[in-house]
Amino acid sequence: MMRGMGNMQGMMKQVQKMQKEMVKAQEALNEQEFIGESTSGYVKATFTGDRKMKEIAIAPEIVDPEDPEMLQDLVIMAVNDALAKVEKETEKTMGKYTKGLPGF
Repeated sequence: MMRGMGNMQGMMKQVQKMQKEMVKAQEALNEQEFIGESTSGYVKATFTGDRKMKEIAIAPEIVDPEDPEMLQDLVIMAVNDALAKVEKETEKTMGKYTKGLPGF
């Protein structure tokens, strides 16, 4: 009976260690910056790992008052590119902890 309790305590320590590692990994990921770009780099969107937009840069030469839709499309393209990079890195970083867990 005691042997089972020792295994349980060992397993709990492993779970706690893994939780601490996950928190550190998530914090490090949140501090990273991801830059997405539109075609030709006219629009650049910078996000942090926790998916918060930090900056958006628009090249002045692309701003055309006659064609605001093109600028809108370029912004969407840059934002989606940055978020895809965040998602890819999140999967790479956190996937080792969540792989095989229900809901992940």
